[in-house]
Amino acid sequence: MINAVERKIEQYIIELDDKLVTTLYRRLPHGKRLRTKLILKIAGNNLKVIKTASTIEMIHLASLLHDDVIDDAFTRRGKASLNASDGDKTAIMMGDILYSKAFFELISISPEVAKVVSNSVVQLSLGELADVELSKRFHTNRDAYLKMLYQKTASLMEASAEAGAILVGKNRKAYRDYGRNLGLAFQMIDDILDITADSKTLGKPALHDFFEGKVTLPYMYLYEKLDSEQQLKLISLHKKRLTPKDEKWIKEKMAEHKIIEKSYNQAKDLVIEAISSMEALGEKDLSNIAKAMIEREF
Repeated sequence: MINAVERKIEQYIIELDDKLVTTLYRRLPHGKRLRTKLILKIAGNNLKVIKTASTIEMIHLASLLHDDVIDDAFTRRGKASLNASDGDKTAIMMGDILYSKAFFELISISPEVAKVVSNSVVQLSLGELADVELSKRFHTNRDAYLKMLYQKTASLMEASAEAGAILVGKNRKAYRDYGRNLGLAFQMIDDILDITADSKTLGKPALHDFFEGKVTLPYMYLYEKLDSEQQLKLISLHKKRLTPKDEKWIKEKMAEHKIIEKSYNQAKDLVIEAISSMEALGEKDLSNIAKAMIEREF
C-alpha cells in the first residue's frame, strides 16, 4: 500500500497545476517512508489513512528541504540536494509549498489528526531553531540535545503513530509513546552511523555532523572520557574540515572508551521499550519495525 501513498502524493502535487513544482518533486529522493509504514501498520489502508500518510510524508520532505538549506548540505541520499542544484530560494519555496498543501489536505481528513500533526510541525520548527543554536558552539548539554532530538525528529514520528491510532480508535497514548521512542532511537542511531559508516553508505561525507557543528551523544560521551588536553583538541576540531589524521584520532578515542557501544545501548533501551509495548498489544509488525532498527549495520 506504500504505492498508494506515493500515488496520492503525486496527485496532490499535480493538483497544484504547476509544471515546475511537479518537475522538482519528481527529482526528489523518496526515502524510507518509515512514517507511512507505521501509519499503515497501525490503521490499515482506507482512504483517510492513505491521505494522512501522504500529508505526513509531504511535511517530512518539506522539513528535509529546509534542513538542507540550514545545514548548507549539498547531497541528500547520495544525490545533489535541491538547494545545491537549484538554489536555496527554490528549496525553501518548494518546502513551503509542500507544507501548505499538506496542511490544506489535513483539514479534510480529521480535525483531531490535523491538530496532532500540526502541533508536531510546531515542535519540528522549534527543534530546527534549537539545532541551529546548539551548533554554534561545542557543548555537552545532553538534556538540551535530547529535547532538540525529540522536537526535530521524534515529534513527527510520534504524531504519525498517534494519528494512525486516532483513525481506528486505538489507544492513542500507547502508540504515541511507541512513535516517540522509535523516533528518538532512529536519530540516535543515525548519529552513530555518521561516525561509523563510510561516505558511500551515508550518501554524504563521514563525520559530517561534527563539521556542521552538531555535537551528538557520541561526542559528548567522548569529551567526558578525555583528559583536559584531549578535550581541548576535540573542541578545536569542532566545525572544522577534518583531515584523515583527525578522523582517525576521533575514531580511535571512541573505540578506546567504547563510546559507540554506550551510545548504541542508549538507543537500544528506547527500542526495547517500543518493542515491549507493541508486543503487549499484539502488534507484531510494529515490533518488527523496531527490531529492524537496532539490527542496522555499524
